[in-house]
Amino acid sequence: MSTTTVNREFRLENQRQFDQRSPVRWIASQLRHYWHLPLLAVIAAGFNNFGASYIQLLIGRGFDLLNTPGWTNRSLLLLALAVFGSAAVQGIFGLVRNSAFEFMAQRVERDSRDSLYASLLGKSQTFHNRQRIGDIMARATNDVRMLNIMFSPGLMLITDSLVGIVAPIVLIARINMQLLLMPVVFVLLYVVTIRDYARRLSPISEGLRESFGTMNAGLAEAVSGIEVVKGNAQEAQEVDKFVRDAAVYRDYAIREGEVQARYLPMLVFSLCWGAAFFHAMLLWRDDALTLGQVVSYVGLFGFLRFPTFVSVFTFQLAQLGVASARRILELINTETELDENQSGVAQPIAGAVEFRHVSFGYKWRDSPESPPQSDSGEWRDSPESPPQSDSGESRHGEGDSGESLHILKDISFVAQPGETVAIVGQTGSGKSTLTRLINRIFDAEGGQVLVDGIDVRDWNLESLRSQISTIEQDVFLFSRTIAENIAFGVPDATREQIEAVAHEAQAHDFIMSFEKGYDTEVGERGVTLSGGQRQRIAIARAFLTNPRILILDDSTSAIDSATEDRIQQAMYRISRQRTTFLITHRLSQIRWADRILVLKGGRITDQGTHDELLARSADYQRIFSVYE
Repeated sequence: MSTTTVNREFRLENQRQFDQRSPVRWIASQLRHYWHLPLLAVIAAGFNNFGASYIQLLIGRGFDLLNTPGWTNRSLLLLALAVFGSAAVQGIFGLVRNSAFEFMAQRVERDSRDSLYASLLGKSQTFHNRQRIGDIMARATNDVRMLNIMFSPGLMLITDSLVGIVAPIVLIARINMQLLLMPVVFVLLYVVTIRDYARRLSPISEGLRESFGTMNAGLAEAVSGIEVVKGNAQEAQEVDKFVRDAAVYRDYAIREGEVQARYLPMLVFSLCWGAAFFHAMLLWRDDALTLGQVVSYVGLFGFLRFPTFVSVFTFQLAQLGVASARRILELINTETELDENQSGVAQPIAGAVEFRHVSFGYKWRDSPESPPQSDSGEWRDSPESPPQSDSGESRHGEGDSGESLHILKDISFVAQPGETVAIVGQTGSGKSTLTRLINRIFDAEGGQVLVDGIDVRDWNLESLRSQISTIEQDVFLFSRTIAENIAFGVPDATREQIEAVAHEAQAHDFIMSFEKGYDTEVGERGVTLSGGQRQRIAIARAFLTNPRILILDDSTSAIDSATEDRIQQAMYRISRQRTTFLITHRLSQIRWADRILVLKGGRITDQGTHDELLARSADYQRIFSVYE
């Protein structure tokens, strides 16, 4: 089985591989793991439909029996028992068919969700920066659920319909071969009209799923940013935007209804059924059929009504399922720049970090790795704002040619194990971006970033990142207990270890003020805690992982001075044992750094100690005076 290989930063062990070249192949390759279920479903559908259809033959024989002089009660009883037996076969195998399809539906949904989730975890930060969370959630919930519905009842009814066409026609042939005329004519017209129906429905199904994703993404953004919306009195504008998105979804739904309203197969069936009855009566008049056989024939032809009727929505479910599978595969198959490098270097880090003529830029515009933009085309959620010129205008550099916006240019420095390096510069100068090249959140475009003398691209990604911790100003906490958030990087940590690092981070006292202490649920993104409390939990989390390289990105900005002093003492103690990169505007922290890098316009203009830079660097003096 051929599969599409996609770069990813994370991969589950023993993860099942599927053929991802197209939606249909992807779904079919999942079914190969449960080949017995489709086989069982088809066999059960066959017995179910033949059992139901055979009842019509028995009813016709009953008519003939009653028209036969001298019929007995025993003959009638045997015929009734045969009808009962056929009905029992229909019912039992109907349950088997339904169960087989339901198991298929649930397992395909599970495998698809697992594949999508593992794929999302393996995508690069650049990929996630340019995605709309609402659209991802729509694909991970509604689209995955649509695969389940496509199988049950969608494909179950399609399979039942196909077998439900074959079974009556086979039994009609047993009555009289001349009776096959109208069933064959009907099947030919049915195939022509149903293909036209599916052709017209396909683009509408795609549009429905896409417009739903867009509508859901807009709603998620508005709810996530409700504080900004209300703070700027933009409720009416957001309502208008949602109404426009909903109108697009409504228009597709109306178009879908128009296509379904012009569903021709039912008209074709009605005409053919009437013609079939007329044909049967002509044969009866010529003594080619008995009256009972006419009854059986008309009843069997009537069975073709069910597959004709259910096709109006079963093909829609199939189209929606394929459209959903295509949207899921778009995420799974999206290439990212980084790979986990399973065979890379995996060893303890000493802490030496070296940048050799490093340059980096965010790709944008038509590039597949462009930074996310708002509807107005401005940059959104990017780690660094576009660098500003002295006049305040953005300097796009190579970005104007549609390539990339250069944030860092020719960066070179060396940090020895155990050193504390402070990075200072104006907003947008590239401070945060520089630190994100160390743990390969992003890869350098030019030059090399080395850890312990080894290019970070040659490290096993899990080994590299597991020994580097970052504490940022915007702390993310999971909707779990405080203890689970602190132990996120070390799941097997003991309660004593968790409380010890909480003491170091000055978090223990406020944690114990809660009724449930360390077992308190913090809510989504930690909304039940203040900014300072969230930062202290993040600091405790970093202390517990005991990283060899520690990155502090304005990590105490929301903490009062007295608490910050105590945290600084703990940080100073642990920073002596590891390499620390410090981004802050607090002079008290900058002063105790072993080395200070001064960034301006994405370049290092100078580096040295606080006293050295204060004596010789005009850029540092200007920054220092602002901080002071």
